[in-house]
Amino acid sequence: MSVKSKVFAAAATLTLVGGVGVAGLATAGAANAATPSCGGSCIDIFSHQFGTFADPSFVMDSFKQGDVAGTPVILFRTSNSDPAEDFTVDSEGLVSQFYALGLVSPQVDLQYGCSPTLGATTTCAGTGQGDYFAYEFMYSPYGVQTGLCTGVAATAVAGEHVTLQPCGVSSKTLWIAANPAHEACDYSFTLKECTNPLFGIHFPLSAYEEALVNGSDTNFSTPYGLTYGQSSYPTDTPRPPLYVDNVLGFSTGAINTNQLWSADGGVLP
Repeated sequence: MSVKSKVFAAAATLTLVGGVGVAGLATAGAANAATPSCGGSCIDIFSHQFGTFADPSFVMDSFKQGDVAGTPVILFRTSNSDPAEDFTVDSEGLVSQFYALGLVSPQVDLQYGCSPTLGATTTCAGTGQGDYFAYEFMYSPYGVQTGLCTGVAATAVAGEHVTLQPCGVSSKTLWIAANPAHEACDYSFTLKECTNPLFGIHFPLSAYEEALVNGSDTNFSTPYGLTYGQSSYPTDTPRPPLYVDNVLGFSTGAINTNQLWSADGGVLP
């Protein structure tokens, strides 16, 4: 069963026990897309290495409009006529909810999720990180879903290229928005606050710069995040691919711009 199928199948159960279904948290559909035909169901993922919310400049793109597993994912100049830039959010929610559905490992949940502590019912476990949002980005040219999401072919390792992979098969296509400055649920909050569907949506990709850590990663000291080469440029030939690498920053907690991502809305110019 795919991630999306599991989400919908479990949503009612989670609601009954005081939580919320992952599908119930999806808000990215309100954003618009690279092409007009993709409309309000799509988003444009861009890197802060080159762009801003006002001018994303280059966005996530399926190389040569490829729609088969293994197609490289690159950055390409914004265009409202390029279907290779059309992506939708296939699944979205808190890491703790993906864990409750069996879609991420206990190690990932411990670091990025928010679950009850052993023997308690009112506090969140973990190491003081937070309950972060996680996403699957499906390639959807002209709004037609392909069933392929941005991800890695195997458990993330430094330097592995990001390619289109089947959605919902594993956490390899899951990306955790994990900027330490934007915690959605610190361990000091109550369980009720951690599972509140409104708690944490103040930190979406559409409003903040976030590191996107691959969900298959258990290297928590220097996790593997979505990266673009610091010396690369999207117009280089051959086209530089996106890849995963250790998220490195500064002593202040700031993260390098080539590992900071956001989602823009509106039909691209």
